[in-house]
Amino acid sequence: MISAADLQSHSREWLFCIAAVICLTACGREAQAPVQLAGSSMGTSWHVSYIAADSIDEAAMQHGIEGVLQQVEQSMSTYRADSEISRFNALSPDTWFAVSSDFFMVLSTALVVGRQSEGAYDVTVAPLVGLWGFGPSPALQAPPAQAAIEKLLDQVGQDKLRLDGEGLRIRKLAPLTLDFSSIAKGYAVDRVAHWLTEKGVERYLVEVGGEMKMSGLSHRGDPWRIAIEQPDSGGRSVAAAISVTDSAVATSGDYRNFFELEGRRYSHSIDPRSGHPVAHDLVSVTVIHPGAMMADAWATALIVLGRERAMAVAQAQGLAVYFIHREGDGYQSSHTAAFAPYLDANE
Repeated sequence: MISAADLQSHSREWLFCIAAVICLTACGREAQAPVQLAGSSMGTSWHVSYIAADSIDEAAMQHGIEGVLQQVEQSMSTYRADSEISRFNALSPDTWFAVSSDFFMVLSTALVVGRQSEGAYDVTVAPLVGLWGFGPSPALQAPPAQAAIEKLLDQVGQDKLRLDGEGLRIRKLAPLTLDFSSIAKGYAVDRVAHWLTEKGVERYLVEVGGEMKMSGLSHRGDPWRIAIEQPDSGGRSVAAAISVTDSAVATSGDYRNFFELEGRRYSHSIDPRSGHPVAHDLVSVTVIHPGAMMADAWATALIVLGRERAMAVAQAQGLAVYFIHREGDGYQSSHTAAFAPYLDANE
């Protein structure tokens, strides 16, 4: 069983990819050593590797990156009572609430993914996530009653939100709460990447809570190589390697964040349409996208949809996606046509 602390990040299990990146790129010809910085923010860890043409003060870079992440946390962390998202969640329905342009953009993006994913993605699903024991509450001793699920479904649904783009304000029509845990880390990656570019850094890898964005060539002089983890809750192994540059990568999986009751497995991925954990054979989704925010949101949406609908939606949206699903005692993979160019030719 996974503790609540282990569930703070839906993709926390993918942090192993950083070690795998080092392993995959360390071999071969002599490479230019990258500068590596790290820290913690948003209830998870972050890592940045960059190669700069000119010497840049590392302490200033560390401080600058931390400042960017603090701004995102101040806006979108539900663990801070004074954040924008917490203050909005505390409001009564039908009250307009002024938000920052960044907050408005993230919410607007989430609503677009929600519509395009047939409702499988919804940033108002938090009450149901908590009801199923994937929040700060103690682990469940029994599945919640259907009546309790239906009651909370009345408090879930992005259709209960209203946005005023001209006035940068939002309001809710029901006592719902927002949770950006499935998109904020990706947005933070994009913000840090943009900050690095402004500082004149063109070759970097940024990772926050498992979501990544790469720019330029790696320290070895070729595209960054990223590992996709094999869905094995008992260990760490590589299912595939991909070569990526000038793009973001996000993965969502259901094989570490789960609990078992009476012989049945319950995933942490909650379908906002039914109020129940997903129950299908799709266990891992990796999305490559120009932006980490979109990759982050789509990885969550597609894992909820299940293998057949996820493939259909991903193809319709032109997304580059790699799927891993259970088949008997093992796993099988598939991918959209847009993902093929990223697969490592040596794999």
